[in-house]
Amino acid sequence: MDIGVFQIAADDRADPAIVAAKAEELGFESYWLGDHAIFPVNTSTPYPGGEPGEDTPDVFLQIPDQFMALARASAVTRTIKLGTGVCLVAERSPLITAQQVASLDNMSGGRVLFGVGAGWNREECEILGGDFDHRWANVGDNVMAMQQLWTEDKAEYHGKYADFPPVYCYPKPTRKPHPPVLLGGTTTDLMIKRTVRYGDGWMPIIESPEQFGEASQRLCKAAEKAGRDPASLDLTAYGLSGQWKTADDMRAFEKAGANRLIVWLDSRELDGVIKEMEVLAAELIGTQRAAAAG
Repeated sequence: MDIGVFQIAADDRADPAIVAAKAEELGFESYWLGDHAIFPVNTSTPYPGGEPGEDTPDVFLQIPDQFMALARASAVTRTIKLGTGVCLVAERSPLITAQQVASLDNMSGGRVLFGVGAGWNREECEILGGDFDHRWANVGDNVMAMQQLWTEDKAEYHGKYADFPPVYCYPKPTRKPHPPVLLGGTTTDLMIKRTVRYGDGWMPIIESPEQFGEASQRLCKAAEKAGRDPASLDLTAYGLSGQWKTADDMRAFEKAGANRLIVWLDSRELDGVIKEMEVLAAELIGTQRAAAAG
């Protein structure tokens, strides 16, 4: 099983170049960053896990541009995969985002994992031009438009949210046909339908390994019914703050069918982030190496 780390705010307090390089040295498979281009001062939407009226934690207000930070990380690493966890594509131009993803993948040697999501804050989504009430339809349209831009020399797309005549969009991704598109979100049947339609895998927020296993079985059955090979799907367990940090957690998710576990780094300052990764590497990657050694 692959183990990735998610850094909530990769700014000058914990430089993504230093963090990603250390993560690669420690044996982590992937390095993930989140996405909030702006955050509204006045919002009626509680953050995930929060209560209505409760202040949104400052960390959600201070997230740097994920593509800039991942590009910085890519320059000092060679093998670690670079993940968006997630990119809020309903709030972005698919034309610009397609070029950003392709450029990062091209220059990093095909290391991008493109996690996508619909977001949870109405005001943020609407300020940035997204259709919050139909945000997953918005996401799907934008992703399918980007897939055309990544794979066609003269790409065009005509949908409700993405609509453009034939255009050139370069460079093309190194990964063929394009970087894997992993859908964030939940484990509902509707999310499974979306994943089968235009995703290469998923990375849902879940409450237990058992929930993940049951949902993964439903996803694989839906893929088979649609004529897709279930073995081709990238099944990632995405941990929130405080979740899934022990060897027992790792083994439970592996048994449930996950091929990757992403662990949330809670520290914000560099020393704390490094120490946290060292502890996680000893617990998770060290356990794997000990088991492989017999």
